Amino acid sequence: MRFSKWHGLGNEYLLLDGRGLDLPLDDIFVRRVCDPHTGVGSDGVLELVALEGIRAQVIIWNPDGSQAELSGNGTRIVARWLARELGTDTVEVAVGERLVTARVLDGLRVEQDMGKVEVGERETLELGAGSIEFTPVDIGNPHAVVRHNPARAEVERLGPEIERHDRFPNRTNVQLIQVDGTHELEVGVWERGAGLTSSSGTSACAAVAAACAHGWTASRVVVSLPGGQLEVTIEDGRARLTGPAQEICQGVLALELLADLGR
Repeated sequence: MRFSKWHGLGNEYLLLDGRGLDLPLDDIFVRRVCDPHTGVGSDGVLELVALEGIRAQVIIWNPDGSQAELSGNGTRIVARWLARELGTDTVEVAVGERLVTARVLDGLRVEQDMGKVEVGERETLELGAGSIEFTPVDIGNPHAVVRHNPARAEVERLGPEIERHDRFPNRTNVQLIQVDGTHELEVGVWERGAGLTSSSGTSACAAVAAACAHGWTASRVVVSLPGGQLEVTIEDGRARLTGPAQEICQGVLALELLADLGR
């Protein structure tokens, strides 16, 4: 089974062509190949399940074997791969019912229309160390945006507890954000099913949508994450995301590994 490994600002994914497999991918397979010691090592798997014209249908897997409704970095990776395969600049990536239109720009950068983003009213969560305010945001997947110091230690302290809070029966992605200017945000991310991550495209979109709704920033923002910068624009209730996607390597999963997994 062939794969390619990519990253978006340090957020790694394995891209696998699942078309024509004797057995579909499952949570056991995903957890094993994402393990850095007994597998390839990755923050998730992008499974290509259909390809028609300029549109790719994908399933996005988290490293814990759960499935994600959407990933900005993941769809950007698929977009760059597909554009290269087809020799075109504009492609479409479908994840469930969400369709992301993408355009490859100069070099490694891709601009994506991520679709509709919905910002809820601020709420209060009771945590072990006290209460915090957060803003719920939906961009096809759930987010809890908290205006709080985004240092790694704080993300590791608050992220797991917020992710699994009773308020979120299906868990949530968590963003701690710091407003550095009208067009600047610093964001730390705890990703549902993956934990601390260097970059998250949908988290960047959620952070800007919340900040814009509360008047903390303008609608066009440069988002600084531990892995680098993404550009987000919120317009007419839709999010546009621009950032890089880079291929790391290509390879083949060994027969021994596949045999371990009953394949």
